Amino acid sequence: MNTARLLWAYLRARPLTTLLTVLLVALGMATVVIVTLVTKQAEARLSRDAAGVDLVVGAKGSPLQLVLAGVYHLDVPPGNVPLAALAELRANRLVARAIPLSLGDSFRGFRIVGTEREYLELHGASLARGRAFEAPMQAVIGARVAADAGLDVGARFVGSHGLEPGGPEHGDDPYEVVGVLAPTGGVVDRLILTPLESVWLAHEGEPADEEERRILEADREITLALVRYASPIAAATLPRAINASQRLQAASPAFESARLFRLVGVGVEGLRAFGVLLLALAALSVFVALFQALSDRRRELALMRLLGASPARLFALLLGEGLLLTAIGVVVGLAIGHGALEAAGRWLEARGEWTLTGADFDTIEWAYAAGALALGGLAALVPAWLAARTPLAAALSDS
Repeated sequence: MNTARLLWAYLRARPLTTLLTVLLVALGMATVVIVTLVTKQAEARLSRDAAGVDLVVGAKGSPLQLVLAGVYHLDVPPGNVPLAALAELRANRLVARAIPLSLGDSFRGFRIVGTEREYLELHGASLARGRAFEAPMQAVIGARVAADAGLDVGARFVGSHGLEPGGPEHGDDPYEVVGVLAPTGGVVDRLILTPLESVWLAHEGEPADEEERRILEADREITLALVRYASPIAAATLPRAINASQRLQAASPAFESARLFRLVGVGVEGLRAFGVLLLALAALSVFVALFQALSDRRRELALMRLLGASPARLFALLLGEGLLLTAIGVVVGLAIGHGALEAAGRWLEARGEWTLTGADFDTIEWAYAAGALALGGLAALVPAWLAARTPLAAALSDS
């Protein structure tokens, strides 16, 4: 019988031990794979959504809240700022671009964002159908909005006050869908974009006379502005100058995203450490299983020596059994990790949340697999060495 068939026969002879050891290795591998891929995809998503935005300028409050609300649309903004602040930013020679955003309304949980057409260019969004907005109360919707809300070009809808479903509706000011964006995989997929004037009209109502119109226009506000630096020196001076003002604050998406990952990093590293611990326990399980097998097979190993098997072959049999157990667990763990992540991604996508995919692969997974195999090999070394030194006469006399 060749070595491969012997190894497989040994594993089948102890099904429960084999299953438990493989399961421990698989769970450890699946844990580190899921943590690695989720972290990688989240960082890539945050970087992609913040591309082209050096600074978020808005009302005083939490800088992280400002970035989450203005760049990722995951939080409530701290407040509004005067429309004049936008003109001041655009007049600053350190600012290459300032894109205004007005938030506050939604439709079925999707945020209505008052902005300018340059916002589409910022996210590299292209139209799948229709055209870009040109007048107040026209809207361009993201691919996720179109799919989940059942809207298409020509449809009309009414926004509700607040960023969560259930707020009072602005029934007198319906929006008309003039364009549907192609999927981008980014935050714009779940946004409803409209001119700034739409948000103002929905909240101001119809002025009674020209005097009231002028008053309303003078009091107009935006929620925040997405700023791109004109030169590298702006990074050192512009945020400090803005933060020195009484009403405005500047927040860096790159800095706040890094801070966010530091805040959740303890939990991420804890999960990763748990996966490594499972792999270490799996290696211990390999050692215990092989040591017990060595005790059970002393007579069998002695007979193999008697039939001509060399100590090297006995060593290879026990070492190969440990490596095979670990390898099966690694393969199963990779399958579980990627499969579970794909299932979770589809579930999140169905809920309109961030998408994840199990089809992604990170090269560090090879390192995890190699490390797991190394642990399995190390755990098998002592039983394999003892098997190679099996005393022929003593083993046969024990029978």
